[in-house]
Amino acid sequence: MTEPAQPRRERGYAKGRATRVQIVEAAMVLFGEVGYRSASLREIASRVGISHPGLIHHFPTKEVLLAAVLEHRDEIDDSALAADLASGTALLDAVVRLVRRNAERPGIVELFTTLAAEATAADHPAHRYFRDRYTTTIALLTRELEALRAAGALRPSVDPASGARQLTALMDGLQVQWLLERGSEDQVDMAAVMQDALALYLVEPPLVEPQRPGSAGD
Repeated sequence: MTEPAQPRRERGYAKGRATRVQIVEAAMVLFGEVGYRSASLREIASRVGISHPGLIHHFPTKEVLLAAVLEHRDEIDDSALAADLASGTALLDAVVRLVRRNAERPGIVELFTTLAAEATAADHPAHRYFRDRYTTTIALLTRELEALRAAGALRPSVDPASGARQLTALMDGLQVQWLLERGSEDQVDMAAVMQDALALYLVEPPLVEPQRPGSAGD
């Protein structure tokens, strides 16, 4: 008996979506390892186990694939952050949680750090993405610090706009140190350092305590 065409099409769509996910995840790894400019679509296709034309069918250009990679990365971060905020977690506490999560996914950290450095070049396809992302992040943190100042929870010496840039720079700098020290006994505890830094900004330290190595729940 001939199989209905609709289920077969649905299976084809599902297979196509699965292949796209595999391509994006392989690209995330390779972009993190060698950077966007040095990565090739042929190498990504090889890692996925498909032909180069097969990859081009899903992502016609490397720029299109890069956009998909950055979108996927944002979905991972933004969904977790939104869930924390929806549960009533304060923004700065949610940032500490984000830093802690990053310590469990080196591929994401490596991707962001490598691409952010490359994208300082004006002709890099991710240049606008990273400019917009930093603008959004700094504005979000500035508003939060301004709200804390209005509530009397921010130390008088802290300027919200400057503090927002400092915290953003700290998060990025910690990621570079963490990658360089990966696997060593002295590898930086990013969440702990972030927590300590926030204590210098606030009259009362945030309630969230980072899980240090060897603590309960590790």
